[in-house]
Amino acid sequence: MTAVLTAECALTPIANVSGCDLQVPLVQGGTCTYANFDYAASAPALAQVTDRVNTVLPFYASVHRGAGYASRLSTDCYEGARESVARFVKATDDQVVVFTRNTTDSLNLLASCVPGDTVVLDLEHHANLLPWNKNGRRVVPTADTIEETIRNLVAELCSKPAALLSVTGASNVTGEVLPIARLARIAHQCGARICVDAAQLAPHRRIDLAAWDVDYIAFSGHKLYAPFGAGVLVGRRDWLDNADPHLIGGGAVKAVTTTSAEWAPAPQRHEAGSPNVLGAAALAAACDALCALDNEVVRQREEDLCARLRTGLDCIDGVEQVKIWNDSDDCVGIVTFTVDGFEAGEVAAYLSAEHGIGVRDGRFCAHPLIAKLGRTAAVRASVGLGTSSADVDRLIAALAQLVAGRRTWRYEKTGGHWNPSPETRDFESARGNGSSACV
Repeated sequence: MTAVLTAECALTPIANVSGCDLQVPLVQGGTCTYANFDYAASAPALAQVTDRVNTVLPFYASVHRGAGYASRLSTDCYEGARESVARFVKATDDQVVVFTRNTTDSLNLLASCVPGDTVVLDLEHHANLLPWNKNGRRVVPTADTIEETIRNLVAELCSKPAALLSVTGASNVTGEVLPIARLARIAHQCGARICVDAAQLAPHRRIDLAAWDVDYIAFSGHKLYAPFGAGVLVGRRDWLDNADPHLIGGGAVKAVTTTSAEWAPAPQRHEAGSPNVLGAAALAAACDALCALDNEVVRQREEDLCARLRTGLDCIDGVEQVKIWNDSDDCVGIVTFTVDGFEAGEVAAYLSAEHGIGVRDGRFCAHPLIAKLGRTAAVRASVGLGTSSADVDRLIAALAQLVAGRRTWRYEKTGGHWNPSPETRDFESARGNGSSACV
């Protein structure tokens, strides 16, 4: 059974993002405007980000190693990007900004610096679960409630000293938010530092390292509307200065002989080689743009979109929403669900092929959590600054049509992936193989 949504004020995109008017083909013929519900995987570029990159490109040159005008400007741009990131997360004076490739790279870097073992929850993305094996990892099971989960963490931290507690800011599977400031107090009371994987939190909420008393934070540009290949690790300098360089090479040193090297302090210590100037500039532009938005307006709009989506899903028989905790009431713009009688990949293939809707399906690089929730896979719909209420209504209507048995195409599973059969959409020309489709 489906329900008609009550009339309410339309929620329009709050920012100009790349691809907002992208036309995609449908298997049944024709095209439609793409409805992007995959922000949690990679968010499109903000207009301010593409503008910044286009401004930087003409004077792109070597960083830190050139006296030429373009090189000086590129160096200023790169170092200025650190200041933008530091402002965005409200870093303290003793915290340093290290540019990396992405969140995974940042957490692997920190894992090589931790002088002891790390405590994590079993709900983590693989990026915040696997790297800590290097110096010892203790995994704490999640419980049915946040409160019981926190008690489990306290018991583990009190039972044996740990160097670090590393937790997600918001689950990449369900979007549920952890009480970061509270966890920071607990970690410090138990003699540990705390790191936050903010890959899913940073695009939706204001970060405040100083107020939260958080020691380290990691996030990616590609989830923060800056898909140009940069991420950051921000945190206390001492561990970073005492560890071996993340990469060994030029730029990470003060002096070198054929038998020895004197390493530079962080951040240069962990940024060997020619840096990703454009990625850093893009990430800084995204940080600046998000800081300029009214956070309460953004948050309320996101909550309204998710409430609209959850209400619509609740009215479709056979659709079950996925949650970790019974007592969680704080969630970023992620709604995850399953549909009775359909594999998650089949649902995603149908939404894309017949309705031009992009969602994510699978286990979301969080295999232990998906298994614990009793699922083999799920469908994740995530919203962002470019999402509208019309997009939400399209998704609800498409799922209602699927459950009602009104899809128009056949689907088959080959090589582990669901695809329409036959596939009528032209992917080859759109890949940019000698065409202007991707220009």
